Amino acid sequence: MKTNQLSDHGTEIIIGIVSPEALEKEIMKALEAFPNFQPIFLHATPSSIETEVMTTLINKVEVLLFTEFPTYLKAKHLINFSKPAHYVPIMGTGLYRSLFLINNQFDTKHFSIDTVEEKYIRRILYELDETNYVCTSFPNSSQPDCLEEIVDFHQDNYQKYGSIAITGVQEIAIKLSELSIPYEWVTPTYQDLIVSLERALLATEARKHKESQIVFGIIDIDKFDKATEKYTSEHEVQLFKLKFQQIMLNYTKLLDGHLINSGGEEFSFITTRGIFERETRGYKFIPLLNTVKSELGVSISIGVGFGLSAAEAGNHARLALRQSKELGGNVCYIVREDQSVIGPVDMITDTQYEKYDLSITDAELLQKAEKAGMSAAYMTKLMARVARHKKFDYTAQELADTLNITTRSAHRILLKWMDANLVNIVGEEKITYKGRPRRIYRLSFIIDENE
Repeated sequence: MKTNQLSDHGTEIIIGIVSPEALEKEIMKALEAFPNFQPIFLHATPSSIETEVMTTLINKVEVLLFTEFPTYLKAKHLINFSKPAHYVPIMGTGLYRSLFLINNQFDTKHFSIDTVEEKYIRRILYELDETNYVCTSFPNSSQPDCLEEIVDFHQDNYQKYGSIAITGVQEIAIKLSELSIPYEWVTPTYQDLIVSLERALLATEARKHKESQIVFGIIDIDKFDKATEKYTSEHEVQLFKLKFQQIMLNYTKLLDGHLINSGGEEFSFITTRGIFERETRGYKFIPLLNTVKSELGVSISIGVGFGLSAAEAGNHARLALRQSKELGGNVCYIVREDQSVIGPVDMITDTQYEKYDLSITDAELLQKAEKAGMSAAYMTKLMARVARHKKFDYTAQELADTLNITTRSAHRILLKWMDANLVNIVGEEKITYKGRPRRIYRLSFIIDENE
């Protein structure tokens, strides 16, 4: 039995997952679709689960999910759940997969079944147009302490009819393997896990609260004057603004939100966190950035704020927009209610975003940042992105690639950092073509922060 707690990010919903260790990788893959879930794993079986361990787990989490029904039954028998508890039912795509594998591997038409209701087996076989199978179900799967009887049941059917055992419990599968009895361990597929995690998510009080939390967004056209200078008349400029407004209206409708024209090149929208999270696929996908660029030929910056009030969400949205602008635009950042930042939110792909605190707490570093002419938020953002790559020696070109900015901007940043004693020149990169060698800069202030 093993427990494993991931790092706490403050606003996540803590979910306890009771499962065989063999399923953890598949569960972690499914959890990628639920960015607010922070899992605590308990690797347990019906035989090994203990009252004290379950009590400790329940005190740490907001919701429980069991991947095996007998383990759920045993835990329920040992302790009264004070938190919502769910199990992954073995009747979805995992069951289809197991029956498909059996049909392709074995000639026998006789099954012995446990932890899976016979009616689901028969329904799937009917849908697969398979009518010659004989199914025998274990009669007392709802009893928490019957693993030995289940193994005996499968062994008896195998000896009498040459049955293939279908089990939903790894512990039984291991015993069947030791007895050389052919079997199929029915495990949940990615889709089965997604459905169960959605049920668990809806059951949490925290989710109910966050679903209705206010989300405020500010959308701003980057370099508006330059974007409109190609138009030769005021009429064309107004048509451009109308097209932009129509795109904003369509996007706000998608969010089931309310659009506000703040004047000129800026719009605001109000929606709820639950809708925004679903439409952005967990804060990873905002096609609006790409839509505006492809239809109007301009880029936009988006700042999104979460908050317990409209005023708080609006203030956070303005901070987030500033982050987007400082990083060159054509991007979206989110500032959450605790002033932590998520971003950049990718416009067309599900890339991993970064999380970082909005403010620098080190007074000396903050003073150096001000000397370098940079905001604390911008400095923190750069630190977070560079530190993620675990690389601290850069040429200007390499830093530009890392920060997704121009080489000229990288040179300007490095000069400011040198003036503020934040970086040191540690060498030069030899190049084969004509030209001056590239200087190599060591970002010593980030090394200090990560020691």
